[in-house]
Formats: sequence, structure tokens, C-alpha cells
Amino acid sequence: PDTALDLLAGMKERGLEPDVITYNAAISACEKGSRTETALGLRAEMKERGLEPDVITYNAAISACEKGSRPDAALDLLAEMKERG
Repeated sequence: PDTALDLLAGMKERGLEPDVITYNAAISACEKGSRTETALGLRAEMKERGLEPDVITYNAAISACEKGSRPDAALDLLAEMKERG
């Protein structure tokens, strides 16, 4: 996940605005690297930047919660996803 996170940070440093796809890639990398809190933090950052999470975002974040033994957070994400349609 470090490479994906470095690329994301590099984009921001250069004044480039990451989009949903960029965040999804970083969240997915964190999920695969068992970095649950980082994945959830990126998802929160997305929302702060006005980016709407999509089904890929939720899938990667929920998977990260499963790997990180955070069933409470996974259920919260699932409920949020259902609310948003």
C-alpha cells in the first residue's frame, strides 16, 4: 500500500486533485495490505474533499474492515451504502 499512498500524496503535492478512482485504488491497496485504519481514513478524506464513494469504494473499505477485525465499522459502511442507494 505504500506505493499507492506515495502516489496519492505526490498528486496532492503537485496540486493535482485525486478522483474517486484514485482513492479507490489507494483504499484497495490498503485493504490488501491489511491497513484498515488507513483505508477508513482515506474514505473519510474522500468525503471531506466532496467526492462521493461508489460501490468499489464501499467494497474495498468493507473488505478492509473484515481483514482488520472491525465488524462494527463494516456494518456502519453497509448501512451508509444502503442509505445512499
